[in-house]
Amino acid sequence: MKDVSVADEVTRAAVELFAAQGYANTSVQQIVEAAGVTKGAMYHYFESKDDLLFAIYDRMLTLQQSRLDEIIARGGEVDDVLRAVCVDVIETSIDFLPEGTVFFRSLHMLSAPRQQEVTRRRRVYHDRFAALLQQGQDAGLYRTDIPQPVLIAHFFSDVHYLSHWYSPEGPETKSEVAEQLTDLFLTGIRLTNGSAT
Repeated sequence: MKDVSVADEVTRAAVELFAAQGYANTSVQQIVEAAGVTKGAMYHYFESKDDLLFAIYDRMLTLQQSRLDEIIARGGEVDDVLRAVCVDVIETSIDFLPEGTVFFRSLHMLSAPRQQEVTRRRRVYHDRFAALLQQGQDAGLYRTDIPQPVLIAHFFSDVHYLSHWYSPEGPETKSEVAEQLTDLFLTGIRLTNGSAT
């Protein structure tokens, strides 16, 4: 239990420092001081600062992929499944708001192999999301006059922008924001009488 808390404390301190002052401006010494551990303890879990940055992404990506898999495995009408996926990725992104801030600011600073791994894993998520869209299009639920990559970029641009404006202290809860953004997205892609196909 103690070992797990050391890794967690180092990760928590790194997220806070990377979000506040940037990855490049944060030293290993600052991280271990903020975590209240020694460098030796940190290096027991993380080989380098790059390793620590990747671990932050890994935690968020692993959770969101796991949640996506669970929602799809439950089955149901494609529109309900897609709604649940959209709501979940927004809510988990809000839960990991500091990590998301670090992600988009510092992804380019990862080593090339780590950047490729992050890109690969994000592609797996996006491909499963695209497959849900395709199912809905095949069922005549969603419009097909706009390319799928544009529809996907439209939704995820809202998700990626959350860290720029959302505050847990604000008037809307994460669930309210998730439902609102999901409604806007689904309304925009859903076929209605007179919609282009």
